Amino acid sequence: MDKKKSRKPKSARPKGNVKKKVQYETSAEDKFGTSHKGRRHRFSVSHKYVLPVVDKNSEGGQKVEEYKIDVGKLSRSKLKHQVTKWAGKKKWLKEEGKVNVKSGKSDVRKRLGNKEWRKDKKRKDYQVSRKLEDPYPGDAPVDPVKLEKYKRTDTTELKDARYLAAKPDMTLSKNKTDYAVELSARSDFLLPDNSGCIEVEEGEDTADIKQHDIISSVDITSASKSFELDLQLFGPYNINYSRNGRYLLLGGKKGHVAAVDWQTKKLMCEMNVMETTHDVKWLHIETMFAVAQKEWTYIYDNQGIELHCLKALNKPLRLEFLPYHFLLATGSSEGFLSYLDVSVGKLITSIRTGYPRLDVMCQNPKNAIIHLGHPGGTVTLWSPNMKHSVAKLLCHHGGVRSVAVDNTGNYMATSSIDKQLIIHDLRTYKMLYKYRLPSGAGGLTFSQSGQLAASMGSVVQVYKDVCKEKIRSPYLIHRLTTPISGVQFCNYEDVLGVSHSHGFASLLIPGSGESNFDGFEANPYQTKKQRRQAEVKMLLEKVQPEMITLDNTALSKVDVATMERDLDERKKLRVCIPYCYTPKYRKKGKSSGVRRENRKQGVKNNIIRDDIRDQLKEKRQEKRDKKLANQRGVKSVLDRFKRTVE
Repeated sequence: MDKKKSRKPKSARPKGNVKKKVQYETSAEDKFGTSHKGRRHRFSVSHKYVLPVVDKNSEGGQKVEEYKIDVGKLSRSKLKHQVTKWAGKKKWLKEEGKVNVKSGKSDVRKRLGNKEWRKDKKRKDYQVSRKLEDPYPGDAPVDPVKLEKYKRTDTTELKDARYLAAKPDMTLSKNKTDYAVELSARSDFLLPDNSGCIEVEEGEDTADIKQHDIISSVDITSASKSFELDLQLFGPYNINYSRNGRYLLLGGKKGHVAAVDWQTKKLMCEMNVMETTHDVKWLHIETMFAVAQKEWTYIYDNQGIELHCLKALNKPLRLEFLPYHFLLATGSSEGFLSYLDVSVGKLITSIRTGYPRLDVMCQNPKNAIIHLGHPGGTVTLWSPNMKHSVAKLLCHHGGVRSVAVDNTGNYMATSSIDKQLIIHDLRTYKMLYKYRLPSGAGGLTFSQSGQLAASMGSVVQVYKDVCKEKIRSPYLIHRLTTPISGVQFCNYEDVLGVSHSHGFASLLIPGSGESNFDGFEANPYQTKKQRRQAEVKMLLEKVQPEMITLDNTALSKVDVATMERDLDERKKLRVCIPYCYTPKYRKKGKSSGVRRENRKQGVKNNIIRDDIRDQLKEKRQEKRDKKLANQRGVKSVLDRFKRTVE
């Protein structure tokens, strides 16, 4: 039978690779043999394979075709392609009843035995393996909209280069800029979560939604974040959440202090300090916290063990911790603002502000400036590097009750006893918006998304986008049965903590927390090892107190005054002494322009050096003459206590 007649039309041939294992018989040229019962075997590049195809319907089983594979002339990929192609054809011939394949043990298997042969097969990798090609080669495309979002200013075109030598540098700079823009655009995929919100139908107001409505609409995990603590014996309470939003610190007015993991409801420590407490504050990690007690400030660990008694911070009323500077700032009832470095236990400074009780205090997270509110309606801004306030704002006609600064450091909210809430722009120190409240807000706090919570008596109101536009109604309202003593939003959670006279309440405020956290900044899920490493890293990256300034961009600017002063001193030191020197002409190229100038400069330097030496000699002689003059005067019995001039 002719070879062409045995073929099937191309349309009827099987397409694609055939995954079924192939059985075939090798010729005597196969030095290694085939595997038993059609198992795939190790190919060698030094022998040939003969695949006989027999037609059962022909007389005597006449051989129709014979395929030969010269492995030595094929690469691995081509070899696999050919074997897979012929295997698919054999499968079609077998289904048509035109193939009869014999199989038997290979010579290698007979020589090694079944057990050793299997070990050898497991130990060695197959040289022929199916190569899966990537259907989408290269990096994934980036959305042009995101590229436009992170696009920087237009760079100079290469054709605008004046010198050809500058083109490689310009090309490299342009490539780096494009690569940075692409990475920024791709980073959006790492921030898939968005802040939540409340959507109501037309004609409804979010202020009418109660907490039980929100709890019934969210999942069980979010619903468990809303709870209340009944603590009627030691209130009213002050609260403070840790930076990662995982731990809660409670401090009662009558001495009750407790630290708790509020998400798992696990109590870390609980104690009674047996005296009045005014404020509590977490330090750089959740294993230490500070308590402002009646006389002094104390530091405890997460087991309730007293670590330090800071008598330098006496009679404290308010505490603020600057995490990047490791500074604990306290406002006392005597009008002193003190800074203590908790990493070394050193008192940095204690400033007498000139005002009475400092019971209204907050910090600006952008530049670490402390904001103090006073009874006269003023707000003063303080830095540990100055003995007076760096700025002073007249915000209200009555006494200031509360001050809060948002996370961007651009907006400040103040409330007073005249029932007013004012939003200030700290970049221009001007008033943006002014609101009239039912009563004076005793507590203000900003969330990570810019929401503002204000407590008025037993009512807490939450405002949304209060710094961006003039609002007409609150975002949410919640009423309690007892007066509120403190409010604070929890970082990375849609939770508002409210402390009152009879305990603590955790409220759900959709959209208040940041949905994506930075694990290197504050990780809510960090392990004990990660916490130790984070503490060491924070200590290594500690910012010195001298760098706290009102304008934090001043650190990257040139100090013109200091530079000019240094230049003047340098000019006074290196006086230009007149000299007359003409270099002698030398032959053989030794009187070139460069050499003549170098010789002139050398002579000039020698003259300046001699002049400076004479000035220092005169100063030493004056000091010696002054010392001798003091010794020649009238001597007294008390001269032994005089400080001698060296």
